[in-house]
Amino acid sequence: MIDQPATLRVVVADDQALVRAGFRMILQTDPGIRVVGEAANGEEAVFAVRRHRPDVVMMDVRMPVLDGLEATRRILAAGGGGGRVIILTTFDLDEYVFAALRAGASGFLLKDVSPEHLIASVRMVASGDALLAPSVTRRLIEAFARRPPETSPSPSRLAALTGRERDVLLHLARGRTNAEIAATLCVSEATVKTHVGNLLGKLGLRDRVQAVILAYETGLVVPGEPAGGR
Repeated sequence: MIDQPATLRVVVADDQALVRAGFRMILQTDPGIRVVGEAANGEEAVFAVRRHRPDVVMMDVRMPVLDGLEATRRILAAGGGGGRVIILTTFDLDEYVFAALRAGASGFLLKDVSPEHLIASVRMVASGDALLAPSVTRRLIEAFARRPPETSPSPSRLAALTGRERDVLLHLARGRTNAEIAATLCVSEATVKTHVGNLLGKLGLRDRVQAVILAYETGLVVPGEPAGGR
C-alpha cells in the first residue's frame, strides 16, 4: 500500500476529554488529516509534539501542570518538528492569546468553531498561512498593538524589503486577504503569495501573524490610522 504523503498530522491539547474527542472526531472525517496524539495539559503537549512531530498542534490555553502559552513557547523554541500552533480559546480576546501570538502561534480558534471551519483552519495553517480572518485581524491586532511590547523592533529591520513587499505587508497588517491585496495592487493572487513568501523569508518570520505583529511594532502601521495611510 502506498502511503499518502499529503496526510496532515495533528496533536490536540485540551484538559477536557470531551473537547479532545470532539475535535478528533471532526478532524478525522477528512481522510487527509490524522490525529496522532492528544494531551490533557501543556507538559503532555510538549511530550506529544516531540514524539509525534505533527504538522499542526491545537493548543488550549488554560490547562493544568503547564499552560498552553508556556507549552507553545517550548514547542516553537525547540525548532524543527514542532509544527505550527493554533491556540484554542473560549474567549475571542483572551489575554493569553496576545502573548501566544507573540510567542509564535499561527493564530487562534474559538472552541465553538464549526466543523467545516475547523478542518479548513488546520489545512490553512499547515500550508503556512496565518489563522486570522480579516475581521478578526482588524479587531485583534489593533488591540494587541496597544499593549506595551516587551521589545521595540527597529524600523530598519524593514529595510531589506522592496517597495512592493512593504506595500503587501501594509495590506496584510490591515487584515486584507490575498485576493483583496491583489485587486488593490492590480496584480495576481499568485504574485501576492510570492511577495508574502519573500517578505517572510527576509524578515525571518514564521507566518503572516508574525508579519502583522512586526508591522505594528515597527510603526509601519499605527492603530487607528486610516487604511490608506502609512
